[in-house]
Amino acid sequence: MHEKLTAESPISTSAPATTVRWRIVALLMAAAFLCLFNRMSFTVAGAEQLMKEFDLSTLQMGRVYSSYLFIYALAMIPGGWLIDRYGAKFALAAMGVGAGVCVMLTGVVGLLALPAMVMTSLMVIRGLTGLFSVPMFPASARTISAWLPPNNRALANGLVTAAALLGAAGTFYIFGALMDRFGWKQAFMISGLITLTVTAAWIFYARSSPAEHRGVNAAELRLIASHSDSGWAPNSIVTQPPTSPPRWHLLLFNRSLMLLTVSYGLAGYVQYVFFHWTQYYFSEVLKVGPKESRFYAMLPNVAMAVGMFAGGWIADDLCRRIGPRWGRAGMAVAGLLAGAAFLYCGMIAENPNWIVTWFSLGLGAVGMAEGPYWVTAIELGGRQGGASGAIFNTGGNLGGMIAPVATAWLSEHYDWDVALWATSLACIAAAILWMFIQPGEQTRSLSANAGASG
Repeated sequence: MHEKLTAESPISTSAPATTVRWRIVALLMAAAFLCLFNRMSFTVAGAEQLMKEFDLSTLQMGRVYSSYLFIYALAMIPGGWLIDRYGAKFALAAMGVGAGVCVMLTGVVGLLALPAMVMTSLMVIRGLTGLFSVPMFPASARTISAWLPPNNRALANGLVTAAALLGAAGTFYIFGALMDRFGWKQAFMISGLITLTVTAAWIFYARSSPAEHRGVNAAELRLIASHSDSGWAPNSIVTQPPTSPPRWHLLLFNRSLMLLTVSYGLAGYVQYVFFHWTQYYFSEVLKVGPKESRFYAMLPNVAMAVGMFAGGWIADDLCRRIGPRWGRAGMAVAGLLAGAAFLYCGMIAENPNWIVTWFSLGLGAVGMAEGPYWVTAIELGGRQGGASGAIFNTGGNLGGMIAPVATAWLSEHYDWDVALWATSLACIAAAILWMFIQPGEQTRSLSANAGASG
């Protein structure tokens, strides 16, 4: 019979710590890859085949695209409540099943729907896909806080968000190849089946906490539970559910969480400018060829993924050396300021090869702040880490919703130099806000309350 482990369980000196925690991170990375892959695949299919096949205008297709992000942003805070109420494992399982079915239904629409009903059907399905995708990043960050020791959390969060960016970057070629080989309808069904397969692996292998997993030995449990350095958020704070009914609205009065949310919204503005407009900028403004513009659009995404991994690793190392307060803030500020400088260099460059080089360096530098952002957001929420992550991610999505429209307006009324200037200024503003954020503000008060009530 499996014996439930605790942090005080005796550790055999001959048994090294198991590595189940990193397998959990690997599953989260696979889920994040597929989440962004499924999100971007519809854009690829729309541009190459859907609009032509069903005679959809750019405005109609834009409404279908917006249905995903609108529902995604609208449901973010309720999704955080779901994570805190039922656990991150349940939320991610529901996400995977729901998203996998919706992706398959996208292909079914192409096979069965009447032409007059295609747009309405696609809007409903894309909205539902956005709804099911809500828990991805808040639940992942909360899972990491439960499964990883404090000095590995920024790295793990960086790996998950990096996997998501790789999913977005690889969509153009991977989903394009599936469409070329099987057709767009069958490509969506294949993607949905893969998503359901990864979700099944998560359901059968993952557990809500390390102590519940049969593969975790006492040495790994003690390693995960360690929080000896001053300033770390104890695992008990971020993994245990609230002892009283969740009051997530009180998080709106947490000064550090609100500053972090605004800062992430500014960083999100920068990221979404390049998500939506890089290919257009190279193809229509700089007049490079279609193949080159597709390749140039991919490079900043790959660079950002590398930056997320590197930034998480460096932030964890800095936390061990100088403490979590300045370890995380230092990495975030350095990345954002470097991003502002690199993006400015890209704006004044003239050769497309140099422009994409500077843009890639800039997005890679901005990506280095991603791990510190997410681990700080979850720890600020304490036992309501799901809700705090959802509030924080809402800020990032609001910045993302503003970015495409604001960039188009600036480029039309001024020029593209002004639109790109805005990204550098957003990076600088996001970095300044980090100077006023106290990563342990909320968790310290929760710890005190827990001690008083115990």
